[in-house]
Amino acid sequence: MVFAKRKYTLSRKERKAEVVRNEFITWDCQNVTRSSDLPYVMLAASCLFLVSSCQLIDRGKSNMPEPPVAQRISHSESHHGIRLEDPYHWLKDQSYPVVDDKPVLDYLNAENAYFDRVMGPLQPKVEQIFDELKGRVEPNESSVPIKVRGYVYQSKYVDNSQYQVHLRWPFEPGSIADGSYLEPPDEGVAILMDENELAKDTEYFRLGAFVVSPDDALLAYSTDTNGSERYTLVVKDLASNELLSDRIEEVGGSPVWSSDGKSFLYVKVNENWRPYKVLLHRLGTSSDEDVTLYEESDEGFFVSIFESTSQEFAIVSTGDHVSSEVRVVELDDLSGELRLIEVRQPGHEYDVDHQPGRFWIRTNDTHKNFRLVTTDESALGQSNWQTVIAGTDDVYLTSCQSFTSHVVVSAREQGLDQVLIINKDGSRKSIEFPEAAYSAYVYGNPEPDPSQLRLGYSSMVTPSTTYDYDFKTEEMHVRKVREIPSGYDASLYATERRMVSSHDGVKVPVSIVYARDTPLDGSAPLYLYGYGAYGASMDPSFGSARISLLERGFVYAIAHIRGGSEMGYGWYEDGKLDKRTNTFKDFVAVARYLVDENFTSAGQIAIAGDSAGGSLVGAATNLAPELWGSVVAHVPFVDILNTMLDTSLPLTPIEWPEWGNPIEDPKAFEYIRSYSPYDQLDSHDYPPMLVTAGLNDPRVTYWEPAKYVAKLRTLKTDSNLLLLKTEMSAGHGGKSGRMDSLREVAEEYVFILHSMGLLKN
Repeated sequence: MVFAKRKYTLSRKERKAEVVRNEFITWDCQNVTRSSDLPYVMLAASCLFLVSSCQLIDRGKSNMPEPPVAQRISHSESHHGIRLEDPYHWLKDQSYPVVDDKPVLDYLNAENAYFDRVMGPLQPKVEQIFDELKGRVEPNESSVPIKVRGYVYQSKYVDNSQYQVHLRWPFEPGSIADGSYLEPPDEGVAILMDENELAKDTEYFRLGAFVVSPDDALLAYSTDTNGSERYTLVVKDLASNELLSDRIEEVGGSPVWSSDGKSFLYVKVNENWRPYKVLLHRLGTSSDEDVTLYEESDEGFFVSIFESTSQEFAIVSTGDHVSSEVRVVELDDLSGELRLIEVRQPGHEYDVDHQPGRFWIRTNDTHKNFRLVTTDESALGQSNWQTVIAGTDDVYLTSCQSFTSHVVVSAREQGLDQVLIINKDGSRKSIEFPEAAYSAYVYGNPEPDPSQLRLGYSSMVTPSTTYDYDFKTEEMHVRKVREIPSGYDASLYATERRMVSSHDGVKVPVSIVYARDTPLDGSAPLYLYGYGAYGASMDPSFGSARISLLERGFVYAIAHIRGGSEMGYGWYEDGKLDKRTNTFKDFVAVARYLVDENFTSAGQIAIAGDSAGGSLVGAATNLAPELWGSVVAHVPFVDILNTMLDTSLPLTPIEWPEWGNPIEDPKAFEYIRSYSPYDQLDSHDYPPMLVTAGLNDPRVTYWEPAKYVAKLRTLKTDSNLLLLKTEMSAGHGGKSGRMDSLREVAEEYVFILHSMGLLKN
């Protein structure tokens, strides 16, 4: 069984600070990619700066200190007969992933010092806003307990702690029906791990795997202490609380235990941070003796492992963004035969789960929106697959989990989440949700044959809610509604969903929320967020941080642009490769619509994006700088062309199916160059901007935002603020502690409000 977070299948965008919406360690046997609630936490962090610059006071006159100016050193490369000049190439430390080049570090530190000088006088306000944000977070926030075999597990924060404590207690038979298992008993609660203790001597801490052995005696867990996402895996004896001698470095993902708990599979990452090899480790032996079970030779494919819901198989999956190949091995004999489900074919994606006697497979072999098939566990090949749900233009199947008595299918229809139950007798039931626009997802269901299904739900105005759906009675039991300790009244806010015509007539959804007393006459500032890549859906979910914007008169909007999969897999295809610019044009079209509909005015729009969303806001800034009052780009993927030309970087080969291969394809080279934000910077006025980076970030390397800011400083013709903040001890998600992350939000909010003239005593 695997202790993991709810999966988001994303690439460069995935990690961000666990700030506003505190998700907790939950069981997810089918999906073990560990990430936080991508859109809603980084959104909160992004809000910070945006407000900041929509209306800079006396923009032409500034008493701010002079920013640093990066040295220009000649560097050029030729591709397809075209010479690329890049005088800031030197900011890439040639010893990367080690960053020890003194001129590079001196420049990053100088930019950080400039950031501190600009923000220093505002620290009292930072504390004020920090207290406001902290007031919306439960000091002792806890996950909804979940039963696994003979125990109940829970994760919680204690007294505003930075990190979580993980607990368990014995399960009392019969307590599921009345829900009494959700309350910890007076005695018998054991602390399995206190992350605060593990993190006390580090500037950065991230828990990766948290996997209890089948006999409940051992805990395999992994940690990252610098943000590089190269985890160290250890094993703890839960009776003695002592670590065993087993210790494995450079691990990715979560291990899968054998049935007898005496060995496990794990994934190794190489020097380029690519998860490429599955190894079998036997407890008590050196990792040097571990046996390679599978090794992926294609540099464009990543390897991952999962445990089937049936707890009978380990599932070994390898793939890039468009193709996949899956093998299975029995947990009773991890050294046994790896059985291939179906050989890889370009463009064929499929994923697998198992229930006793059968495999269930989600596949796009006949329709881009996927179909659901099943096959006997003795007849694996594609020719044996039997269709249960056919692929259609209207419904996009996103995942499947097969329990012994039920199969649960997650899907999207008309841009909204759907959950379908297929019972053992073949009958079907769709779970209904109460609002017209919302986010709903299945998570934390580790047992093979549960009586209830755990669900998460929220909307733009409804705080995160945890439900248990009873398979027998078809009733939904509310287990928890996220508390806002400082108070929250949903009736004070209104939410809308609009459809906007883009440049080619395609209708793009936009979700909007605002305080009911906000005037919709064009006078309100507006915060617009987008992502638009990797098929990631930015759902209309709740975020408590944005309340600080709404209470100050902001309209808040999420543009569900192409490149995501909100409207189906075709929505994703229409925003990638040679259709990538649809994403940027959709975003600009949404902004113009919001101006035309008097939600705001040109120049009063703050835009934000993280990672690939950073490339979105960078490109949108180049396309329509007059619209934006402020731009915030968190760990932005802005140097797209140079990155896609550099095969030494961690993610380049696997990214080619998303962005194109400019090394082999001259058309891809020209197309990427035509929109790459770094390459398209020019000499004119730019809005105020805040750009962030992480020195140890393996997904968007630190030099991308650094080069972008350095080049922009030499080209922009205005006096608007341009700040670069690099976390020198962190990676893609910024600071790791809950309160540290909140303080960053407060710091950025203060910058925003100060820059807009909205910071009041």
